[in-house]
Amino acid sequence: MKKSVFIWQILGFIFTGVAGVVLHFLFDWTNQSIIVALFSAVNESIWEHMKLLFFPMFVFAIIESRYIGNDYKSFWCVKLIGIVLGVALIPILYYTINGIFGSTPDFVNIAIFYVASAISYITETWLMKKDIINCESPKIAIGILVLISAVFAVLTFTPPKIPLFEDPITNTYGYYQIM
Repeated sequence: MKKSVFIWQILGFIFTGVAGVVLHFLFDWTNQSIIVALFSAVNESIWEHMKLLFFPMFVFAIIESRYIGNDYKSFWCVKLIGIVLGVALIPILYYTINGIFGSTPDFVNIAIFYVASAISYITETWLMKKDIINCESPKIAIGILVLISAVFAVLTFTPPKIPLFEDPITNTYGYYQIM
């Protein structure tokens, strides 16, 4: 019997919201730990804010998989879709709103995080309930999520000098605050 994906997705949304807030401040709370930099925000760039959604969603997916993962054959492919959707929505919403209004106040940036998270979890719930994704290899989906984790880590330390990676407060890039 399939366990309630709806309840798990609500728990995931709450977990992601709380963990995202903690990860926003964790880097400074740990005296800018190089280990913590791998999965938390090291500055106020959009890229670093994307990590605040990615890592909590991925961690929660691992937890959730132990309880309902076997009930949904497409579980890991759906999680990959949901996580990538949420991470992509952050810059899409930010740059769209910023382009229309010229800037985004902090409360809007916070709202973007929660809207992206909500849309991700709603999409995942719908996809699991409809069972329309054919997931031939869950291991490939997991591998892609691990690869994305590695990309986040590498680009935290070696970011390209493009606006996505620029801290709008200090005009620096990445862990080493490259000018």
